[in-house]
Amino acid sequence: MQKRDNVIRRRLRASYATSVISISLVLYMLGLVGLLLLNTKKLSDYVKENVGFSVFLNDDIKEVEIFGLQKLLDSRHYVKETAYITKEQAVRDFQKEWGEDFEDFLGFNPLPASIDVKLYAPYANPDSIAVIEKDIMTYTGVRDVVYQKDLIYKVNNNVRKISLSILAFSFLLFLIALTLINNTIRLSVYAKRFIIRTMQLVGAQHPIIRRPFLNMSFYHGSLAALIAIGLLIATMIIAERQLEGLFSLKDYRISIILFSMVLIIGIILTWISTLLAVNRYLSMTTDDLYS
Repeated sequence: MQKRDNVIRRRLRASYATSVISISLVLYMLGLVGLLLLNTKKLSDYVKENVGFSVFLNDDIKEVEIFGLQKLLDSRHYVKETAYITKEQAVRDFQKEWGEDFEDFLGFNPLPASIDVKLYAPYANPDSIAVIEKDIMTYTGVRDVVYQKDLIYKVNNNVRKISLSILAFSFLLFLIALTLINNTIRLSVYAKRFIIRTMQLVGAQHPIIRRPFLNMSFYHGSLAALIAIGLLIATMIIAERQLEGLFSLKDYRISIILFSMVLIIGIILTWISTLLAVNRYLSMTTDDLYS
């Protein structure tokens, strides 16, 4: 008898472990999409703020006037940052990119000095840049404002499409996660259906029968969520190292929101799924339990 009880306990522990691991992996997958979804705006802003324009300057403009113009641009609420490119630096950049030294061939440097401007994300769109261009062209010493209109349009259009796609994919994955967790819980409760019937036969009321299952579901949901959060933290650390210098995931506000969502979803989904599964077996007849 004791040997049989030990076998049952081992099987129950294995069942619990399988259930927790399965739920934690589903929550981890859901957490990855949540991380991507919460960082969608941050990612789109990062892309937009790296697309700017160049303000080409007249050849006769003095350096003190250039720094004054740069300071004026920096003071504008739509400007994130500026960088002054001298005529000499423009030549070096051209040679580095194209591998040609046209200065020796022409005998002079035709490239003008310029100020590269990067905008804040809300202003990095064709309509706003067109208005900004007209404003900058009124400044003294400005020859031209050059930017790739097609590129800016494509960036904004693609960011919008990607954001909608991520949102739709997140909703689909949530439904899949809901189904997987529900099926995992149903299988777990199915293995204990005869325990439920035995408790009914000895006269236990339904709330009393449900209580241990719901308490266990709360514990399993919390444990699975904590495992998923641990996996998410490890993933974020690895991703942070890979994206070092490009993009940062160190946003504690977003992290707290994400981890709270994973914990709440883990507890609520397992609790509701357990409640529905237990209620299903409470309403079954003895014959149905064997079918």
